[in-house]
Amino acid sequence: GIAGGWVFAHSGAQQEFSPLVQGLIRDGSPFEDSALHLAISAAIGASFGVLFQRDVRGLGSCMGWGLAYGMLWWFIGPLTLLPLSNGQALDWSADFAAQQFGLLVGHVFFGLLMGLVYAAVDRMWVAFFFESDPLLREREGTGARTLLSLSWGGIAGLAGGLVYTLPMLDTGILPYVAGIVGGTSPWLGWFVHLVLSVVIGTIYGALFSREASNAGSAVAWGLVYGLVWWFLGQLTLFPLFTGQPYSWSIGEAGTSLPSMIGHLVYGVTTALVFLMLERRHGEEITTTSRTRSRSKEVADGTPAPALCVLALGLGVLLPILLG
Repeated sequence: GIAGGWVFAHSGAQQEFSPLVQGLIRDGSPFEDSALHLAISAAIGASFGVLFQRDVRGLGSCMGWGLAYGMLWWFIGPLTLLPLSNGQALDWSADFAAQQFGLLVGHVFFGLLMGLVYAAVDRMWVAFFFESDPLLREREGTGARTLLSLSWGGIAGLAGGLVYTLPMLDTGILPYVAGIVGGTSPWLGWFVHLVLSVVIGTIYGALFSREASNAGSAVAWGLVYGLVWWFLGQLTLFPLFTGQPYSWSIGEAGTSLPSMIGHLVYGVTTALVFLMLERRHGEEITTTSRTRSRSKEVADGTPAPALCVLALGLGVLLPILLG
């Protein structure tokens, strides 16, 4: 929570969030405001750990839970608790929510980082205290498995990038993509797009190895991953790489909606191709008893899958409805 809160504090959303936090401490110094913000972030992170400690399976799934949990706290915090604590009337109108859209993006990044850090710490804990048992070791080494996942992800990302080329040609955005490297040629833009697709695909391979057990779950993770990169790539990194300031406004999100469809298509294609390559490897995966019990609990009806659907639905629908 503290890691996510630190990133949030240095993002564009902080310009909208600072007045809300400052209202909680009258005449508070900047240090006190920052300390309060990190304390709130730590409390949210602690509640995430209590609620989802038995749902964590890997970096990708925990990132998905964190994304959804961050969105949930956009409703609880900026739209509900903070206005009430500042003596303002409760306002759940579309107009007020549209004004707070930048905070939604900030909460998305907060949740993503919170989930990734939590999963990384959890994985280290398992490595130190469980996988050291010779009886629980897997047939394939971690290094070999990681290299395979990265290569599969790169191939899958290339396939997703080729499919994503179709909406990019229709919207005429390829010359703008070339602006990342200082060019204007559509062919250069297409090459840059494919390179980025491979890089993003390798990240998917690192995060979502062994996460999808069938095509349906792969589609779900692919949609979530595509949505993440719409927030991270289209709304944030792409403007920065082309020399423009990024804007987390509802207007900018509305303008970028065609790109969202492309990102979702890219995510689904990447996830399905990755699953195909992973299955083709023909490895009989041997997991630890701890991982098996967690997978069973997730399948038996914990809130984690529902929260993932909530994140996907809100991430897609809110920019459309509020715009």
